[in-house]
Amino acid sequence: MLNKKYLFLLLLLPFFAQANNGYNFDKYVVYHNAFTADTLPASMASAYGILRSKYKGVLNLSIQQKAGEGKFNKPVNARVTVKAVNLTGQMKELDSRRVTEGEAIYYISEFRVSNEEIVTFNIEVLPEGEKTPLEFKFKRQFYTD
Repeated sequence: MLNKKYLFLLLLLPFFAQANNGYNFDKYVVYHNAFTADTLPASMASAYGILRSKYKGVLNLSIQQKAGEGKFNKPVNARVTVKAVNLTGQMKELDSRRVTEGEAIYYISEFRVSNEEIVTFNIEVLPEGEKTPLEFKFKRQFYTD
């Protein structure tokens, strides 16, 4: 059985595989990735309650406060709101759930996808203790065939 620490690292592999997967803000960096759930190892999907399917997308977010040169950024709690829409205008419901592993904090959302579907994610995060939300959007195309 895989150690939960290793499961967390495995979940982040597709997350960090993207070259342009972060948005820099003044005091924060928000890392993101979206992928199909069938790419997750079965043991990891089971541990995090994610149904493995090529028709299920997973959005993974991590909000980190910048710590300065030579220091590790600090994961922070945040209120996360995600609105997603495809090219035909269909809205996708994305409820983000907070997952922690040690000091790491990330937010996972699951949603349905079809082959070659392009989804635009409109994301708003409000780090704990802040008054102004951080907003950004990105697009991802999903392949199921």
